[in-house]
Amino acid sequence: MDNAELAYLLGMITGKGILLRDNNQTSVVVEIPHKNLTSEGMNAKLSVKASLDDIRNSLEPLIGTRLASIQEQKKTVIKFTKDNEDFLIREINRHFERLNSCKDFRIPQEIISSPADIKKEFMIGLADVTAHIRSSNVAYGLAFNQRAYIEIPVNWYLVVDIGNLLMDLDVSIHNINWGHPNMRDPKGRYYERGQQNAWFKEHQIKIFADEFEKIGFRIVHKMEALKKLANKNRQEWDKSLEAKIIHAHSKEQKEKLEKQLGHIELAHHKYYWETRNVEKPKASHPMENSDKIPEEIRGKHFNSWKEICKILGYPRRANG
Repeated sequence: MDNAELAYLLGMITGKGILLRDNNQTSVVVEIPHKNLTSEGMNAKLSVKASLDDIRNSLEPLIGTRLASIQEQKKTVIKFTKDNEDFLIREINRHFERLNSCKDFRIPQEIISSPADIKKEFMIGLADVTAHIRSSNVAYGLAFNQRAYIEIPVNWYLVVDIGNLLMDLDVSIHNINWGHPNMRDPKGRYYERGQQNAWFKEHQIKIFADEFEKIGFRIVHKMEALKKLANKNRQEWDKSLEAKIIHAHSKEQKEKLEKQLGHIELAHHKYYWETRNVEKPKASHPMENSDKIPEEIRGKHFNSWKEICKILGYPRRANG
């Protein structure tokens, strides 16, 4: 594929789209959530409204019709409708193999085999509708660990596809909080209170802000927040090193720390198979056999999110 606008549109559809078909026409409907009305001091709702002009300018020449939008309190819905015989509709149906919901979509094969710039456009489209960036997403309480979250409800295999596409773009994932009982209800507390399916939440792909800058957003407030928190990561990383340098016990230790200044990627650009495993055994959960869990991992117990990744195919297998 060599069409950046189509790649961006396919990313939006994959992340938060549905395809409504009748005998004559197909409507393409995409939700852009803004569940937090303010994000890092910016009005998310107004930002999405302003960003729609850029999105329209990019997509309307491709789709050949007006891109309608309806702004609600917590989301903006964009939509267009075309005849089933229209070339773009036939292309969309081909890429999604006539599935109709983001709950089932996979990343189209032609995106996976496309050049890096097309993969990036696809990821920007997907991020605009699924990713969130805010300072509350910090890891371990460390100021230089600000993260973006990509949130994917229900669709286990799309999470794996995203992980592998990000790997192709040299973007590492810090953590995936799977919607699995061993991850979301590890001590069975929700289950004991009668909330048997409380674990079945969206999957959260967590990426350090400075890593996610390699992708970015087209939605203005998200991009501004990403820049702000990525810069904060870099500044706080250097501050933490400078404090350690002052208290270094030897010349060698001081020189080692000084070489890390300006290189936050030493801490953040790591794939899970390059990091150490911390064994924290989890109790068995009665819902490990739930039919909401894919067959490959149903009935199995997991102590780590990494174990689920390996079985489902992130990183992708050599023949995958």
